[in-house]
Amino acid sequence: MRIELEILDRTNYDIARRIRRDDIPEAYVGDVEELIETMEYGAEQHLKGYGFLIKADGEYAGYLMIGEALPWPTDPPEMKEKDYYRLMFFVIDKAYRSQGIGGKAMEMAMEKTCRQFGKRPLVLGCHKDNTEAERFYLKHGFRKTTYMEGNDRYMLRE
Repeated sequence: MRIELEILDRTNYDIARRIRRDDIPEAYVGDVEELIETMEYGAEQHLKGYGFLIKADGEYAGYLMIGEALPWPTDPPEMKEKDYYRLMFFVIDKAYRSQGIGGKAMEMAMEKTCRQFGKRPLVLGCHKDNTEAERFYLKHGFRKTTYMEGNDRYMLRE
């Protein structure tokens, strides 16, 4: 399967809105409107990173955002005084899951971001009840921390 990333911006937000994610609670992953607000805030603040639409064999299959991590009070101590990227709003359309698309897209997004803006570790928040996502991230080189932000456990990848 051919996986491609397309830059997500104002011209294609409607495509992101059509990704089927009705089985993913917003407590696990914020909705597309929150993604758009976060991307626009990042652009206003001149933060490094990208939002991507994910394509599988030419069909839109998901989206994700990876960008410069602003310090948060709940960040784990190992993040203090370091530059990180945050992975956020990572959704694969329910028709495209369990086909290797998410892992390949995440690696491609990280590679493009690091190539453009410099290599940094990656951090994300994974809802404590989202065991499927936790398994995915562990499989892809993340490690769990003991630190939480609300119901999200921090996971790091060096």
